[in-house]
Amino acid sequence: MQFDLLIKGGRVIDPASGLDAQRDVAIAEGRVAAIEAAIDAEHATQVVDARDCIVTPGLVDLHSHVYWGGTSLGVDADRLAAKSGTTTFIDAGSAGAGNFLGFRRHVIERSKIRILAYVNISFAGIFGFAKTVSVGECSDLRLCEPRETVAAVREHADVVVGVKVRSGKHAGGTSGIAPVDLALEAADKAGLPLMAHIDEPPPGRSEVLPRLRRGDILTHCFRPFPNAPIFASGAVRPDMRLARERGVIFDIGHGMGSFDFEVAKAMLAEGLAPDVISSDVHLYCVDGPAFDILVCMSKLMALGMPLVEVLRAATVNPAQAIARPELGALKVGGIGDVAVLRRQPGRFTFVDAVGASLVADQRLVSSGIAIGGKWWPNETPDHNETERFEAHAHHTHVDVAARHFGK
Repeated sequence: MQFDLLIKGGRVIDPASGLDAQRDVAIAEGRVAAIEAAIDAEHATQVVDARDCIVTPGLVDLHSHVYWGGTSLGVDADRLAAKSGTTTFIDAGSAGAGNFLGFRRHVIERSKIRILAYVNISFAGIFGFAKTVSVGECSDLRLCEPRETVAAVREHADVVVGVKVRSGKHAGGTSGIAPVDLALEAADKAGLPLMAHIDEPPPGRSEVLPRLRRGDILTHCFRPFPNAPIFASGAVRPDMRLARERGVIFDIGHGMGSFDFEVAKAMLAEGLAPDVISSDVHLYCVDGPAFDILVCMSKLMALGMPLVEVLRAATVNPAQAIARPELGALKVGGIGDVAVLRRQPGRFTFVDAVGASLVADQRLVSSGIAIGGKWWPNETPDHNETERFEAHAHHTHVDVAARHFGK
């Protein structure tokens, strides 16, 4: 059999199946055709040398903002894909019912990368998010109409994976818990999960969490105070444990203002690792502190999460959270989406959303990705982005984050 692409000699890690061994991966006609100990390179049109690399399902970034050109915070998924090892970006509510068609026509359908999306409960989506502008899309409840949201979900069912709500003082003004209830109404009618963002109260985390159902996603699960998942003592709040037991999915959603090293350490120490690691990448954090999903994964590794669990949280877990398990697995007959990663040794200073730093002796970097069997090499300069961020952006990001998410 002739293969279109052969990824040869790498350590194949597929958390979905438990495979962790040196294997060759062959792709033909957009599908994985073989995973074997040795496949003759003469049978492949293109061969990628993956020696000393990790070969894994293409990364699935559950929380991103990629409606570029249509919203102020959007970034171009195609430009980030190979660099970040990401083959599926899931936009977290950049567009609402009123502008989702534009997002679809001008970005999703034109992208070379796979883009799926949550529909924002706000009719206008996230429209007032910039360094000097902060207008919450749920601050006027007239924008939060479940019937319009459900109609958009049904019209675009092939690319929509759920409903998104941003609640809190910055996203919702004085609306309190109402946007969450309206979003839950829409999600329930559509038969899809809800992704819930919480910034500063009101509402408090204790109001939002009990409302979330099995399969709903709490994003920014390691966010700073206030509305942090821990007490000042470092103990995990009981409602977080109850939510985990109930089947609520914990998603990092790093972003500009929503990941705290000390909170993460406390949660991990109590055995509450995130189910999903996502970047929440957008225009105001793509140059730090989030950068991309690989930097976020590297931070969790530096905090003590094992490599296989970090990969699980960026492949099979987010794929299952959106009911698209085929996107997070590497198996014969499956979609030919693959990430080829490297563990790069060195000294790397990572920064969180509150300006704290963490020094690590390794990071994950991408050699490239395969999308449906087409090889995309990572051709970006190989430099320490976190050091560049510290030099150029660190002095501003904490203040900007506070405007949108609270101190």
